[in-house]
Amino acid sequence: MRHAIPLAMIACLGLAACAGGGGGAEVDRALEDLDAADRAALNDIMLASAEPREAVAYFDDALKTSPGDPALERGLGRALLRAGETRRAVAVWSRVAEGAGALPQDRVALAGAYLRAGEWSAAEAQLSRVPQGVGGYDRYRLEAMIADGHEDWARADALYRSAAGMTTRPAGLLNNWGYSKLARGDPAAAEPLFAEALSHDPSLFTAKNNLVLSRSARRDYSLPVIPMTQSERAQLLHTMALGAIKQGDVSIGQGLLREALDTHPQHFEPAARALAALSANVTN
Repeated sequence: MRHAIPLAMIACLGLAACAGGGGGAEVDRALEDLDAADRAALNDIMLASAEPREAVAYFDDALKTSPGDPALERGLGRALLRAGETRRAVAVWSRVAEGAGALPQDRVALAGAYLRAGEWSAAEAQLSRVPQGVGGYDRYRLEAMIADGHEDWARADALYRSAAGMTTRPAGLLNNWGYSKLARGDPAAAEPLFAEALSHDPSLFTAKNNLVLSRSARRDYSLPVIPMTQSERAQLLHTMALGAIKQGDVSIGQGLLREALDTHPQHFEPAARALAALSANVTN
């Protein structure tokens, strides 16, 4: 899975080799640089495209050959988080953050791993050790989540707003911000944030589901006009039905559950169970 060296680059190396004198050493150094760039590109590809478990195995194997390599350790830390191995990710990022050549961003990554592991105090302690103004988008995103945890809504909103302006892919952040608004009991403020998240990533199902939750909380039981597959439509109808039932609109909820069952391309067990339980309660 190695990248081919461009022909133009090979030609340049050939000319350098023919130049005589110290050309051989220069070619060796150039090849070493190319090999390093090639490895870095492969690391990026594994993180972006490989299955999470495959990426973890790749970095584990690479570290057997180059133990302690900071770039590989960072790659392993990211791959472990993707694979849901938060405990091990914390250990890896701790090693990187405390190791020689550690960067402030490594401590931000460690804080993120702690948050994923549910250790909020540890995450906050790590961020407090990062100099102000360092960490960029990731730092603001984590600080916003911690402010949410403290119910410091004004600070959380300011941090979410700042973080959203620091990335070209804010869909996940906007979804988190919207969910924060929804959890505070402000579905009207949450809804446009979910809609904005979907404008950046129309495939983000959690934002679709949260958008439906926010509409249901306002007793709006119509599906939003957003891209959705047939299966997604059924799942969103199910979410809306549960929201209606929670609001006390039981008959509307029953109708939405029936529509979800009719819509899903296969048997939709969660909707069937909910409808059966609801029917049994009504009968009793």
